[in-house]
Amino acid sequence: MNIDRHHELGSFLRKRRERISPEEMGIPRGSRRRTPGLRRGEVAMLAGMSLEWYTYLEQGRAIQVSSEVLGSLARVLHLSPNERRHLFTLAHLHDPTEVKQPLPAVSPILQSLLDQLETTPAYILDQRMNIVGWNEAFSDVYGDYLYKGERQRNLVWITFASPEFRKLKGEHWEEAAVHCLAQFRAGYGQHVGDDWWQEQITELSMSSPIFKEMWDRQDVLYAPDGHKIIYHPLMGKMSFEYLAFQVMDSPELQMVLHMPAKGTDTAEKLKRLSRKT
Repeated sequence: MNIDRHHELGSFLRKRRERISPEEMGIPRGSRRRTPGLRRGEVAMLAGMSLEWYTYLEQGRAIQVSSEVLGSLARVLHLSPNERRHLFTLAHLHDPTEVKQPLPAVSPILQSLLDQLETTPAYILDQRMNIVGWNEAFSDVYGDYLYKGERQRNLVWITFASPEFRKLKGEHWEEAAVHCLAQFRAGYGQHVGDDWWQEQITELSMSSPIFKEMWDRQDVLYAPDGHKIIYHPLMGKMSFEYLAFQVMDSPELQMVLHMPAKGTDTAEKLKRLSRKT
C-alpha cells in the first residue's frame, strides 16, 4: 500500500470518527471535550484495539491491519455499506462479509455483435477464464467441445485437459499453455482464498503434472494482442492476429477477436469452413 493510500485511509477514519457523537455510543460528553466527535481512545476501546495502533492508522503510517480490525472499526464508526467497501478498498483488503456478485452474463447485444463477425472467430471470457459467449466462426475453428459442458468451456481446462485442443495447437501448444496459465495466475491474484479458484488449481494440479510444473513457476502475464497458429483437422494451418479488450459495460468480461493474418490463406479457409456448416 503506497503512502498516499495510507494517508487517505487515515483521513477517512478521522472524518468518520468526528462524525459520531459520544452520546450515540453511550459515552458522557463532559465539559472538557474538544473534539467534535469521538476521541481516538474511545474508538480504539470500542473496536478492541490499542490506542497506539489506532493512532498510527489515523496518522497514515505504513502499518498492516487485518480485515477483522477493519470490520470492528466499520461497526464502531457506523459506516454505510458503501463507506465500509471504501474502507476495505483503501486498505487493500477483502471484506469477508461482502456478498459475492453473480458472474456477468453476455448481453443479447454483445452476442449479436459476435454473431455479425461472420469471418472473425471471436469469444467472450469471464474473470475465471470461462468462455461464456462465442460465434459460429469460433466453433468452426475450435470444434464443438464448447457445447459439451461448463468445464469444457473453461480456457484453462481446455488447454490442459483437451486432447483436441492440443492437436489444434500442435508444436505451439506449450507456448499457448504458458501464456494461458500466466493470465490465469494474474486473475487468481485478485481472488486469493476464493473456493472456486482453489478447487480448480487443486484438481488441475492432481490431473496434469505439466499444469503443476507451470503453475509453480509463478509467471504472471496479460498480453492483449499477439499471433496464434491453429492446425485445423480439415483446413490445415491457419494464422491469426488476436486482440483482447474489456467490455465497457461489463469490465469483468473480455472479448477476444481472431483476425485472419495478412498474407495467408486463412480468410479463404474460414469462408470454406462456414460453407460446410
